[in-house]
Amino acid sequence: MPILATSPRELQHLNMDTDKKKRGKDRGGNLKSRLQCRSSQATNNEGLCFEEMSQWSQSLERLLASKYGMKIFQAFLKSEFSDENIEFWLVCEDYKKIKSSFRMTSRAKKIFKRYIQAEAPREINIDHKTRDLIRRNIKAPSTVCFDDAQRIVYGLMERDSYPRFLRSDIYRTLMDSISESVKM
Repeated sequence: MPILATSPRELQHLNMDTDKKKRGKDRGGNLKSRLQCRSSQATNNEGLCFEEMSQWSQSLERLLASKYGMKIFQAFLKSEFSDENIEFWLVCEDYKKIKSSFRMTSRAKKIFKRYIQAEAPREINIDHKTRDLIRRNIKAPSTVCFDDAQRIVYGLMERDSYPRFLRSDIYRTLMDSISESVKM
């Protein structure tokens, strides 16, 4: 069965370049054309297959469980200038794996400064109550101190970003390209 040749390195090239991003041009168009190019190279056995990709529309959880789904969803969110939620969610997943209490304390402070505190560089959309709870939690960090915020962010992605992704030209183009390669 033909498979889309999409390595992690190729997926990095799916992101828009920073100049176009800063100018606000080509929101996703560049990504769309790159996906079309990648799909026409369907020769590699280590790539994305139709079955895997068709499961992405079943749930956000399935999309995020896929290595390629995650990368393409991230690229889509970057093209819309809204990737702070997935970035935060992934950082929290990594944070939960930390064993050292010293490292956990250090990382919790960094996460708070980058995503949680008011006016943070990558501030996520959470309520004041959750923000205050996290502020208290990081004084004695544990693997669950960001769980409430992570749950809120996941819900936002599930209700907003994920449906937009499924309706996007990017996703449709990729699905069409893979469907075409399966027919050949």
